[in-house]
Amino acid sequence: MKTLTTDVAIIGAGPVGLFQIFELGLQGLNTIVIDSLPEIGGQCSELYPDKPIYDIPALPNAKASDVVDNLWQQAAIFDPTFLLAERVEHIEKVSDDSFIVTTHKQTKIHCRAVIIAAGNGAFSPVKLKLPLIEKFEDKQLFYRISNVEHFRDKNVVVLGGGDSALDWSLTLQKTAKSVLLIHRSTNFKAAKNSVNKMYELCDQLKMQFLCGQVSNFQEKENNLTGLTITSKDGVNRRVALDELVVLFGMSPKLGPIDNWQLEMHQHQIKVDTQSFQTSVTGIYAVGDINYYPGKRKLILSGFHEAALAAFSIAETVLEKDRIPTLYTTTSPLVHQRMGVEHTLEEMLN
Repeated sequence: MKTLTTDVAIIGAGPVGLFQIFELGLQGLNTIVIDSLPEIGGQCSELYPDKPIYDIPALPNAKASDVVDNLWQQAAIFDPTFLLAERVEHIEKVSDDSFIVTTHKQTKIHCRAVIIAAGNGAFSPVKLKLPLIEKFEDKQLFYRISNVEHFRDKNVVVLGGGDSALDWSLTLQKTAKSVLLIHRSTNFKAAKNSVNKMYELCDQLKMQFLCGQVSNFQEKENNLTGLTITSKDGVNRRVALDELVVLFGMSPKLGPIDNWQLEMHQHQIKVDTQSFQTSVTGIYAVGDINYYPGKRKLILSGFHEAALAAFSIAETVLEKDRIPTLYTTTSPLVHQRMGVEHTLEEMLN
């Protein structure tokens, strides 16, 4: 069992959770960030890393992965601790400004405040429902791709019809020996440009598309060797493979959040918009996970919420009646916390 201590525990390492690190750092507060996914970025990293986001201020057209990278670069100066691939199971309130957060790996985080920035909850991949197929997971069956080189010169089958399946099919086509995309219909929930590009590559015999559903699999000497695909007309086809990538999407689940005794509104956590504190003093919620009248599930809204929550938390943790607004352009104290050095002449100009 591992025990850690920090000022604030942040549950969720998506865009809003990453920005929360920065806002708390400006207040001089240390953070530990816990996320059930194995990498930072939340939905932006898992579902649409190469898709453009158009409504981030000063970034008129940025890939989701670039937004995550920029947020990490901004937050990194405050040296947060990350506990990735760990799911928070329990929050014990010792007092209004003392909590013990416990993960499923029995890591215990002692902190002064907790911020839930968990998006729509903990994400888990929608899995292929075939008996015994799970024995190939992380060997030849993958629900996420972390290393494209693993698929080089391999015969790859990709299952799915959303943005993630199309994007990865187009990416793997450049390095794999062959790529076969399989979807249950010709109606894709993906960007039209990606679908058109896929059909174009099929016409050029650079990849293949097959309409149908997986009904069985073949194996030899404990290796996955092929799939049986059943079309709508009942015809069965066998396809050989070296690697199988299943991208049916991610399923958000509130999971343990339901057991934390927080006041809820239709699977979202109710908050006070002055502080973004929940019904439990010392626990806050920002981003898509929270609810208040007029709530909009936008990354931009989450950034605003993170800033206000940081001020409120600082008042409690630093035991001050009111935290002054310090501007990053001119405040020597903020510059000191950020490690920014300016000459007196630069400050005066």
